[in-house]
Amino acid sequence: MPPDRLRSIVPMFGGGSQYVETLNAILAVVDNHQPTTEELVGWHRGTFQNVSSRESIMRRVRYLENVGFLHKPDENWQLDTLGEEYLNDQDTATLLRIMCDRNVGLRSLLYALSAAPMTLAKISTQQLNTHPELDWSPEQTDMAKQRVNWLRSMSLIEQTGDQYTLTGEGRQFVADAVEQWAGTYDPDPEADYQGGTYETTTQARVVDLEFRATVLTRHDHECPISGVDHPGLLDVAHVLSWSDYPEHRADMANVLPLSKTHHAAFDRNLFTLDEEYRLRVNPEFETDSQLLQQTIIEQAGEQMQLGEESIDPEYLTQHNSNIVWV
Repeated sequence: MPPDRLRSIVPMFGGGSQYVETLNAILAVVDNHQPTTEELVGWHRGTFQNVSSRESIMRRVRYLENVGFLHKPDENWQLDTLGEEYLNDQDTATLLRIMCDRNVGLRSLLYALSAAPMTLAKISTQQLNTHPELDWSPEQTDMAKQRVNWLRSMSLIEQTGDQYTLTGEGRQFVADAVEQWAGTYDPDPEADYQGGTYETTTQARVVDLEFRATVLTRHDHECPISGVDHPGLLDVAHVLSWSDYPEHRADMANVLPLSKTHHAAFDRNLFTLDEEYRLRVNPEFETDSQLLQQTIIEQAGEQMQLGEESIDPEYLTQHNSNIVWV
């Protein structure tokens, strides 16, 4: 079983945009000299101005140990497995994978920033809403700032005034991330599931958990069509399909949470939304289900409340252009 992910992200000495540079220096010193704790503390004091507190230094060393960069099997510090992996290539993608795997919230923050720039206050709120287990005070932005600074030092986000936004490298990461962190589960790839005149082979994709959490948070954890609000009954639905439009898999303007039933109905073109978020229903769709009667057929023509900065109307236009009955 993998170790628990860390809720607290610790800053490095050297300034908010220099965390990676400092990390590289620490790993190089440990790799070359296998220092004792006292030697590692002394190196910090000699390298960084105004750094003398042993407690402050060791808090950072212990954090790197918890991430998996360092370990101390005896009297001397050595590189741990992840430290060796990263130091061998010092590649940003490798570092980002390690940091996202070991720290709560970094990945979902990148997804959230792909939708719009955010202030530290908004980042703090996003992190708490998406990851309640972080359990810090919403007014305290220090923890949000440490996450921002780690991503800034990897050149994935940048600051303009009080706003933080993705860089080109950050956007490239987000474009690839959902597929990279997602899996696919197909219980029976040969099975056909039929309903009336509709026939399809189902395949359930496991969407990256932090991407899913970010989508649910942006839509108040509720299916806008049915009102279903139990997280276990909600899927992340793509307007432009996962298979046909891979470039939009992690696009926040292309996804919304739907109940599992309504996700299936949407993918089978039993209903859609127009550019003004009005519900459009396939005229051939008939059902004896009271739930589907109430949430789809009887809502035909009604405008769904998706909120601002939700689904891009152009994506809906493109999606609907392939539906014969629209």
